[in-house]
Parts: sequence; structure tokens; C-alpha cells
Amino acid sequence: MNFCHQHNVTTKTKDNDKNFGIKITLPKGDTLTNILGSKWSKQHWYENEKERDSVYNKMKIRHGYYRVTDNPTQIIQKISR
Repeated sequence: MNFCHQHNVTTKTKDNDKNFGIKITLPKGDTLTNILGSKWSKQHWYENEKERDSVYNKMKIRHGYYRVTDNPTQIIQKISR
């Protein structure tokens, strides 16, 4: 996926050097797959479990930008190499 503002994606070290990650996917049949494709996924990598777990917990919280009727459907899971 390309980013409009690449500076918003921070990378301090190469992802290959990081062993703890978060994988984001969409459930089968999700309407967003019409745009992103059925095999879309995104991985974010972190240097340690503590950092990964902290971000994971923040990602699981329903943030204030959703409308009351919106229900996010992305699947967020912890992964490691």
C-alpha cells in the first residue's frame, strides 16, 4: 500500500531486524476487500514484545473517529518470527 505522506510511517530500523509484530487483515466478505483486494494484509513490526503489546492494546480500543453506527471489522493479531 502506498502512502500519501510517507513521513507518517516511521521506521527507525529495518523491519527485518524486528521480531514482534501485528498483522491486520479483513474478514472474508468484508466490503472493503472490493477496494483493497481479498488478500490484503498489513504487518507492523516492533523491536520487543512490550512495544508491540502496547501498540496492540491501543489498536484494539475503539477510537473517537468512528460514528456510533460504525463497527470496525479488521482482524488484529499478534505475530512473531
